[in-house]
Amino acid sequence: MNKHDQLYRFLFESHSVRGELVSVSETYQRMLENHDLPQPVQRLLGELLVAASLLTATLKFNGDITVQIQGDGPVKLAVINGNNQQQMRGTARIDGKVNAAGSLHDMVGNGYMVITVTPTEGERYQGVVALEGETLAECLDAYFKQSEQLPTRLFIRTGIQDGKMAAGGMLLQILPDAQESSDDVLEHLVQLTATIKGEELFTLNAEEILHRLYHEEDVTLYEPQQVEFRCSCSQQRCADTLVTLPDADLQEILHKDGKIDMECEFCGTHYIFDEKDISEIKTVKKEQLH
Repeated sequence: MNKHDQLYRFLFESHSVRGELVSVSETYQRMLENHDLPQPVQRLLGELLVAASLLTATLKFNGDITVQIQGDGPVKLAVINGNNQQQMRGTARIDGKVNAAGSLHDMVGNGYMVITVTPTEGERYQGVVALEGETLAECLDAYFKQSEQLPTRLFIRTGIQDGKMAAGGMLLQILPDAQESSDDVLEHLVQLTATIKGEELFTLNAEEILHRLYHEEDVTLYEPQQVEFRCSCSQQRCADTLVTLPDADLQEILHKDGKIDMECEFCGTHYIFDEKDISEIKTVKKEQLH
């Protein structure tokens, strides 16, 4: 597995600021293999992938996170699903022509971003923010300000490295126990971090990146967490969906096609059910109800 697909956490010892650094190129490429998308939409998914990974790492929870953009432009939906184990998948739905030089607003139109956190235990949380920034990173900065969370800044880079799509990013966040002067410190570190180039994120190891950016700072780097593409679809999940559909609808599809073919929109896997399968699924469902 690509050594670059890792998420690192780091801490500025002299300041009340923490950081994250992630490169997700292998995961990104695996995700794009399953879709035929215009390059601007590929870039948008890469940005969302970086954002989801960084956001997941700021949350101390076990469970799932979904970062999605919806709008009235040609890109109706772009979504990343992930979890605290940094297992990620993503997809996009397009209706219309996407301009090759399309900006975020050209692609999405009037839209908003929804961040949904579903812990294994505890309350589900959902935050919604309008897409008012020029870039996804700016929209996420607005999300943190709106939700009155800790001052946080994101830096997202996508591009092409060795002929393949690549993505990575960084995050800075003031610690909960920070003093008032930390805002000035954060702004100084933001200016340093903003100089990071995509090529550096895609090719250099974490130690080199941190040294280049913060060579005058005392930075502690922690053990990385692996990031990987993984789809959570399964035959059973598809079966669970089928039992919720009206019998008449199922019979109509079976009569017309002789089978029900369910394709996962994230990974492209096909799950086939014939009449015997549907009958067995219904029998199991009835037994569970009694």
